[in-house]
Amino acid sequence: MIDTNTAIDYLDDKLPQKGMQFMHKVIDNVPLAPVITKIEVLRYNAPENAYKVLTDFMADSTVLDLDNQVVDETITICKTHRIKLPDAIIAATASVFKLQLLTRNVSDFHHIKGLKVVNPHDL
Repeated sequence: MIDTNTAIDYLDDKLPQKGMQFMHKVIDNVPLAPVITKIEVLRYNAPENAYKVLTDFMADSTVLDLDNQVVDETITICKTHRIKLPDAIIAATASVFKLQLLTRNVSDFHHIKGLKVVNPHDL
């Protein structure tokens, strides 16, 4: 599952070669993104050509919504960890759907038990 920073780094071609190769495979298999990533990616007033790249990317992704199970897991994570709400939603979504989280911000998530985090910058 793709975090916002990984989506942006991929689209901006800011990952190292191994990270880009890894992400090409993820993208070719239809990327998964939590709803918060869609919100974060599309909330900015980017130039029209850049915004089209972002909207196309999100349209090609499967966006995982906030269902009751994700909400409940988010609440649990917030109660047990000092974490920002968007990061808690991302962690909860990955946990509920049993997905690896692809993110540059490993330190934001490393303390959450059972959450598998991969940094495409470190591959």
